[in-house]
Amino acid sequence: MARHWADFQYEIYLNGMTGTVPRLPTDLTRLEEMAERRLGPGPVGYVAGSAGDGSTARANRAALDRHRIVPRMLRDVHERDLSVEVLGRPLPAPLALAPVGVLSIMHPDAESAAARAAAALGVPFTLSSASSTPLEAVAEASGDGERWFQLYWAKDREVTRSFLGRAKAAGFTALFVTLDTPLLAWRPRDLDQAYLPFLHGVGTANYFTDPAFAAGLAKPVHEDPNAAVLHFVNMFADPGKTWPDLAFLRENWDGPIVLKGVLHPDDARLAADAGMDGVVVSNHGGRQVAGSIAAADALPAVADAVGDRLTVLFDSGIRTGDDVVKALALGAEAVLLGRPYAYGLGLDGQAGVEHVLRCVLAELDLTMALAGHAGVRTLTREILTRG
Repeated sequence: MARHWADFQYEIYLNGMTGTVPRLPTDLTRLEEMAERRLGPGPVGYVAGSAGDGSTARANRAALDRHRIVPRMLRDVHERDLSVEVLGRPLPAPLALAPVGVLSIMHPDAESAAARAAAALGVPFTLSSASSTPLEAVAEASGDGERWFQLYWAKDREVTRSFLGRAKAAGFTALFVTLDTPLLAWRPRDLDQAYLPFLHGVGTANYFTDPAFAAGLAKPVHEDPNAAVLHFVNMFADPGKTWPDLAFLRENWDGPIVLKGVLHPDDARLAADAGMDGVVVSNHGGRQVAGSIAAADALPAVADAVGDRLTVLFDSGIRTGDDVVKALALGAEAVLLGRPYAYGLGLDGQAGVEHVLRCVLAELDLTMALAGHAGVRTLTREILTRG
């Protein structure tokens, strides 16, 4: 049974009959400014900030804006079906929550609140390795919700092996391996505030609760937290990893493996050759390489290269329902939403995340219908023109 996502607008209008208006804007591009006013400069800068002068983040938005939808008329769009199958799992819509680490800096309910919101709407939640909440607790909050686990690939093989075992035991069905963060980028907003949550033991919950991580410490975490932080920093990422190392992940994870951060079609082909199941075309929301190609500009070539071999997903720059339409038309099978839900969480907890998701899904549904599409399968490059 297809879900009528667009009905959210009528729910809002009907609530208005009793004088109730939404607690957060329905134009999600306003959330960042609202978060800037209400939340501290450190946390907001960490989520909103980008590499260098922000040119890559701006390019992400410009690339999506350059593509314009060409609506078609007199097509039967009375009943829409946004459902898709991604990585072998049926989803009610081509949308998931992207991995965003350290969510406790936005709201005390952190990842658990976001996971509950996603589960309530049937949207997959992707948990970051760098979460503020242990993965087992997030899995419990998620309940029967679809959940994926994002791996920051540690130098310590035993910690990585332990993470994968814990994630599998906790019901995470797919592994997303972030490739574009072997080093932390030059991020002026964080540098100007001298703000890195991990150095305060925030965003390290999965590590500090891990037996393989604890085995590398002279004392338990609570007895020497500074030593634990140093141990974390020394293993967090590994700039020495190369394509043959993927074999280790395949040996230790029996579900789908998706490589996140792919922008070049040759890297996408290497992922397919290595037996991976998918890629996320992503430049980390502009947070890693200043001056990088916009993710939406990279998407078509990657989809052309491996769309028949791998699941192609997309993130970076998505803010609205029409952005999702464009990404699907450019070759993505589904889209990961990042910053907007983090702002929603910071402003209104679980309810804020649900609001963001319902807005995106309603606008996606309506944009498709008004452009003449009753399902995602007809969203091809032919529906777009360059503005």
